[in-house]
Amino acid sequence: MYLRVLLASLVLLFAAAANAGEAVAPRQLARQLHAENAPLVLDVRTQAEFDAGHVPGAVLIPHDQLAGRLAEIPADRDVVVYCHSGRRSTLAERVLVENGHAVSQLDGSWIGWRAAGLPVETTERQP
Repeated sequence: MYLRVLLASLVLLFAAAANAGEAVAPRQLARQLHAENAPLVLDVRTQAEFDAGHVPGAVLIPHDQLAGRLAEIPADRDVVVYCHSGRRSTLAERVLVENGHAVSQLDGSWIGWRAAGLPVETTERQP
């Protein structure tokens, strides 16, 4: 019995790992944003962080809301996830992979995007 549970767990682990991709370099993602099959760029920071600046075209779903909003993420589209430094995006990647999404992280997360000097969008919030 124990062996069956162990084997089943390993199969699930490897299946989940197969959906986790390599990290995507900021400049590589910038080029992909203009492609026909561009990935969904998922920002898992807070609303305030997103409003202050985000990757152009990114969709905001804060990491603590992700499990309840998975239906908003198309199952047939690759996802590149980022946060400020990588901690929250790692948690989000795990949730997405466990739910069958093909996911990569933005290498360096938001810090890496900014360091590369790439374009930034901001959101003006109405009072």
